[in-house]
Amino acid sequence: MATDTTENGEPSAASMARMTENLSKVEALRERLTNVLATRNTHQAALDGPNQELFQKAAKAYMQEALTNPAKLIEHQLGYWTKSVTHFVEAQQAFAKGELSAPADRTATDRRFANPLWEQHPYFNFVKQQYMMNAEALEQAVEDVEDMEPREKQRLAYFSRQIIDMMSPTNFLATNPDALQRAVDTEGESLIKGLENLIGDLEANKGEMIVRLADESAFELGENIATTPGKVVFRNRMFELIQYTPTTEKVHATPLVVFPPWINKYYILDLKAQNSFVKWVLDQGYTLFMVSWINPDATYRDVGMEDYVEEGYIAAFNEVKAITGEKQINAVGYCIAGTTLSLTLSLLKQRGDTSVKSATFFTALTDFSDQGEFRPFLTDDFIDGIEAETENKGILPSIVMARTFSFLRSNDLVYGPAVKSYMLGETPPAFDLLYWNGDGANLPAKMAMQYLRGLCQNNELAEGGYDLCDAHLVLEEVDIPLCAIACETDHIAPWKDSYRGVQKMGSTDKTFIMTQSGHIAGIVNPPSKGKYGHYTNEDLTLGHEDWLAGADFTEGSWWPRWEKWLTKHSGEMIPARIPGAKGRKILCDAPGTYVAVKARG
Repeated sequence: MATDTTENGEPSAASMARMTENLSKVEALRERLTNVLATRNTHQAALDGPNQELFQKAAKAYMQEALTNPAKLIEHQLGYWTKSVTHFVEAQQAFAKGELSAPADRTATDRRFANPLWEQHPYFNFVKQQYMMNAEALEQAVEDVEDMEPREKQRLAYFSRQIIDMMSPTNFLATNPDALQRAVDTEGESLIKGLENLIGDLEANKGEMIVRLADESAFELGENIATTPGKVVFRNRMFELIQYTPTTEKVHATPLVVFPPWINKYYILDLKAQNSFVKWVLDQGYTLFMVSWINPDATYRDVGMEDYVEEGYIAAFNEVKAITGEKQINAVGYCIAGTTLSLTLSLLKQRGDTSVKSATFFTALTDFSDQGEFRPFLTDDFIDGIEAETENKGILPSIVMARTFSFLRSNDLVYGPAVKSYMLGETPPAFDLLYWNGDGANLPAKMAMQYLRGLCQNNELAEGGYDLCDAHLVLEEVDIPLCAIACETDHIAPWKDSYRGVQKMGSTDKTFIMTQSGHIAGIVNPPSKGKYGHYTNEDLTLGHEDWLAGADFTEGSWWPRWEKWLTKHSGEMIPARIPGAKGRKILCDAPGTYVAVKARG
């Protein structure tokens, strides 16, 4: 809606009246906001940031540096002061000329400041330049801190960056030209819609501030996502087992079962026909089963990693073997499900169970010695806070994990979407991947702490072994043929860490593929897109840098290369298996019931 104006270009009386009317709606929205904040779920304060000890250490180290090397501190401060004063003088000089123009802008290009007014308008340009100078000064101050443990300094850098990102002028109405112009153009309606979006997100998450990334009303499971035909053929308290309807007359004899991460929902592998890994596998001639994990509530408090192994993996293996009549199956584990698949394989080795013929690992970590970008969250203050949260609620709520993952890419997943939704009043896009991203799952209290303490913090599996299911599980016992796929820009499971874990596995038949892109796009990369290429190198004795330097690059998806590897372990071709054959009871159609359970709170 365009604003009515007078001959002088000012808003007309009618336009001002509509703006006043829109803004009057704020009172009703304020009441909703008050109600949701009054009844909001609380959580452990330790989950909101590091304890003060980190900043006290930083301040002490900074002051110590000032005492021992004052010249360095003075140089840093004078550099910042000089830039700030010079910037102010240049802005004043430009203004004194009587021209509405900004001084020279030597700050770096940043896509947050795409509006031309950030460059052309004196006010917005002054704010932007000063913000960039402040950010640079803070980053330099952190860099100059010495006498801190590398781990602590990494945490300091991370949380300092969070402060910098949060304080961007684009995040505030008075210093965001896009939001101000939109408010004027819509006679205040954009601000009302933005406030409605904000309150709606708070209400949906019981007062927790989680920005909705996708239009949830645009998607329905089984209708326009997770649509590959299949049947739920087994259900226990841990998972539903989906057997998909074949798309070929013949299939390989050895069935394939996929274990997705239970932090999220399985349908990332079946978003839509064009990029569905599930459909593509079926079209290659395989009997495919998918595990759809339960979204646990507080009654699952005492469910541990051992339950996921025994009642999840091993139960699924037994059901798939019983349904197909085969003695062996091929297994795929994605992310945490790949980590747990390695634990299960070690356990099966000790039990003399040869149910699994080959294993595939998608972006799976088994060696957590580096911890990558998650290191700031794997210290005792955060883990203690999570433990207190799980003891209180019986689960680690999905929103805790969602917030952690989001702040690893805060401008893209927090502030950018928040500006569009809350200040510009835009409806989130109808984007299936972002819808899936917001459809998370809780973790049982016991399982969450076993994973965070034993595997992530202490790295027990890679360094001596992990005790589970009355057994001592080690990577060396993962000795069946395996293929691992890691992603070049994965910030959740860095490829070099995935590679290091594969190196420690005992198999003499290993294939490692490193695909371009990240944790999701690198895996969900259908051949039809012709988008991301991949690297291969048969010599897994090399360090990761030398492995990559000597690797061959292939354009296009890794899916066909993996399928060629899988074929060697999948047996002869036989008539396709139909779900429900041989009297197996069908419980319901795919995508099943467990996947539809939402995690709230």
